[in-house]
Amino acid sequence: MRIAIVGSGVAGLAVAWHLRATHDITLLESSATPGGHVHTVQVDDPLGPLAVDMGFIVFNRRTYPGFCAWLAELGIEARPSTMSFSVRDDASGREWNGGSLGGLFVQRSHLLSPRFLGFVRDILRFGRNVKRWHAREASDLSLGEFLSRGRYGARFREEYLVPLVASIWSAPPGSVESFPMRFLAGFLVNHGMLDVFGRPPWLTVSGGSRSYVQRVLERCGERVRLRTSTKVRSVARQSDGVELELGDGTRERFDEVVLACHADQALGLLREPTPRERELLSAFPYQENLALLHTDTRLLPRKRAAWAAWNYRVESSRESDRACVTYDMNILQGLRSSAELLVSLNGEELVDPKQVLQRVLFSHPQYGLRSHAAQARHAELIRHQRVSACGAYWGYGFHEDGYQSGLRVARAFAS
Repeated sequence: MRIAIVGSGVAGLAVAWHLRATHDITLLESSATPGGHVHTVQVDDPLGPLAVDMGFIVFNRRTYPGFCAWLAELGIEARPSTMSFSVRDDASGREWNGGSLGGLFVQRSHLLSPRFLGFVRDILRFGRNVKRWHAREASDLSLGEFLSRGRYGARFREEYLVPLVASIWSAPPGSVESFPMRFLAGFLVNHGMLDVFGRPPWLTVSGGSRSYVQRVLERCGERVRLRTSTKVRSVARQSDGVELELGDGTRERFDEVVLACHADQALGLLREPTPRERELLSAFPYQENLALLHTDTRLLPRKRAAWAAWNYRVESSRESDRACVTYDMNILQGLRSSAELLVSLNGEELVDPKQVLQRVLFSHPQYGLRSHAAQARHAELIRHQRVSACGAYWGYGFHEDGYQSGLRVARAFAS
């Protein structure tokens, strides 16, 4: 069977990998390089060349079992990473790092502050309550409703929970309390993020995440034809197949098509989407975020002891509705460099332009009660009238979710 896969991110690569031996696969990628949210930059540092990841960075063996098994099959090595989280509030000057007691009380005044100690108690109380709520599998409600019922303080929301959720999903702070509580609780509990002890060790791909993408394509060889810089304009069903119109105006026919791109892109490509496709694919909105690779440490907390792997900045104006988070790649990837290598989402005006090494625009799925309900119906868009949809948006939005969605599509062809 001739199958076109539109998109070469983790979902598209997973489909291609699992169908490479039994079908005629064409992998179409609009960008110049494959990989989707895998974006590794080669930095020529005085201490030696470095592969710095700007998109997909970390994973763990507990919650990424399929992806880890795939890396093992590919012979790709991983190295340990260090995960920690800090918050800097520009308005109040407060900052803390949850990686240790020393980081939590990096500002010594916090030791004697009843408000800060109450803030810490709220963090611990939230962890206990979410685990109890998750164990009961309670009915759906939003995070905001959960917080109101629990009477959590404004400081806990503004300086801990909103920064944490906004950082994980690259979400606008104003949208955080609309997140489905069942969705959020499942993620936090499964990833051990509510535990003081027993959290899964985090890993990064040795040599940068592009290493696994390159290995997949090398192993696929001629059985998968990769065509980069190839834009697809539209997807039209026909009686005997599916026709793709490409950016150069040419048309190509395939037996089936897999849309391994973002949900909004998939819906936009379908010339005549079915009611089911409209209903499900429109349930996933996206948020654009500008990522900058740079060396400007002013984006980090003022006190070096508060620097963490993930550093969230609460802007002075609470009207700002963008996630401002800076990833310290020296910590996350264990890099040795002459300057701190940082990846910041948004806040371009805060960064010295002379210290910017690269800019990349990413688009991230956003979640609400409607999207959470749609996720349970992924099977309805697999081999649906010759077209399948897959991508990380069918899960929590991360690499394991993309891999598993691609695997579900591949298994449907195998059966």
